[in-house]
Amino acid sequence: MRYAYAITAALLVGGTTLALTSNSTSVIAQTAQNEGMAAAAPRGAPVSLADMVQKLQPAVVNISTRQRVQVQNPFAGTPFGGLFGGDQPQTRQAQSLGSGFIISADGYVVTNNHVVAPGARGASVDAITVTLPDRTEYEAKLVGTDPRSDLAVLKITTNKPLPFVKFGDSTKSRVGDWVVAIGNPFGIGSTVTAGIISALHRNTGGAERFIQTDASINQGNSGGPMFDMNGNVIGINSQILSPTGGNVGIGFAIPAEQAVSVIETLRSGGSVKRGYLGIQISPVSEDLADSLGLPKNRGEFVQSVEAGKGADKAGIKAGDVIVKVNNVEVTPDETLSYIVSGLPVNTTVPIELMRNGKSMTVRALIGERPPEDQLANFAQPSEDDFSDQDAQSTRQASQQLLGLAVQALTPTIAQQLGIPAETKGVVISAVDPSTDAGAKGLRRGDVVMMANGAPVASEADLGKAAQAAKDAKRNAVLLQVLRRGAPAAFVPIRLRGQ
Repeated sequence: MRYAYAITAALLVGGTTLALTSNSTSVIAQTAQNEGMAAAAPRGAPVSLADMVQKLQPAVVNISTRQRVQVQNPFAGTPFGGLFGGDQPQTRQAQSLGSGFIISADGYVVTNNHVVAPGARGASVDAITVTLPDRTEYEAKLVGTDPRSDLAVLKITTNKPLPFVKFGDSTKSRVGDWVVAIGNPFGIGSTVTAGIISALHRNTGGAERFIQTDASINQGNSGGPMFDMNGNVIGINSQILSPTGGNVGIGFAIPAEQAVSVIETLRSGGSVKRGYLGIQISPVSEDLADSLGLPKNRGEFVQSVEAGKGADKAGIKAGDVIVKVNNVEVTPDETLSYIVSGLPVNTTVPIELMRNGKSMTVRALIGERPPEDQLANFAQPSEDDFSDQDAQSTRQASQQLLGLAVQALTPTIAQQLGIPAETKGVVISAVDPSTDAGAKGLRRGDVVMMANGAPVASEADLGKAAQAAKDAKRNAVLLQVLRRGAPAAFVPIRLRGQ
């Protein structure tokens, strides 16, 4: 074929129109489909990212930690304990890997808190190492961390100015904009991926909001920068959503608009202060909205109120639905936690809420949010069950609108349940597992204190509340339920068949 092409080319150059044949078959000059092609770049994107990446990559670093972890000797308390280290806890070495980026010529580095935090309970971080793309290593000092936003600032010292990158304005980002992520996935070295912004203001369950992207982000990318097409940092890669642990096209970055103020506070040696009301909340789900007769996706439901905090002093009660804070509407995008955490501490703001179907406004003093580890210890539920339910009680539960069989709460039963003797309500004796009550985890030994805002003192009270909801064409009843070891919580329970 090479020979045939060469002859054909020579003949064409000579101006001859002779067609060559072999065994009565014509041989015609051919051109590869991809020869001489160059794809047009999508609008707003460069033909290649190479020039931009070449300038940005030197400022993106690998971060590793050396940690010590105290672990229990598996042979402790056995005849083999003396042979394998005795009965005392043992110390083992551990490592973590992630990414980061330099934000100043004098060596300040930004990363995720979880990249440099101890990786297990009882662990301690002995050293943090920052490695540049040219493999130069520096011992880093931890300047400050903020677990709530998952941000940390490090400092490395060198005699020469370092390459660095600057933040851009993430408020101008739009869904569909092109972005580039640089990091160190799986510890294999500096890696560049590209994609688009898939969503903005994505709430993953906390008080923060994220930029969602389909640019490949994997383990080890945490703390690395997300760049716009001008080479500015508009996000800090932080999380992935994945059933496998690897990239499936759903990654999240902390927006620059949230990160910059936290980073500057940490860099100056300060600590980040966030607003706090002192309430436990839950979204207004479809079931909850049905039980309250309210539209869903508007406001958030107050499950409990912490004594002595701003919400308590303002008169906010468990069972209220907060719909506005400081004149900002509470929605799935503008969550209550997000709004309150951004308010200045020691300021007083108006809070609009719904109580028993009526709108009212209170004024609350915003306190300072406690440390995350302290909050994590609040309201840890007990897994203790009251006792196994019998067949007769189960049959009784299956005949009720809510799928619950209940009995009077006596002082003796209250003592058995480990709850205050003055508790008012009825105790669940059985739950029909095929109903919504069973699906939502209600169980024998739980105490129903209220139904749709009214106290429940007897089985008849609970039955009346369920029938009233059915007559009003509501699909659910809102129960306030107390379980040993946990604060009372509101749970919307759908009626049988709804």
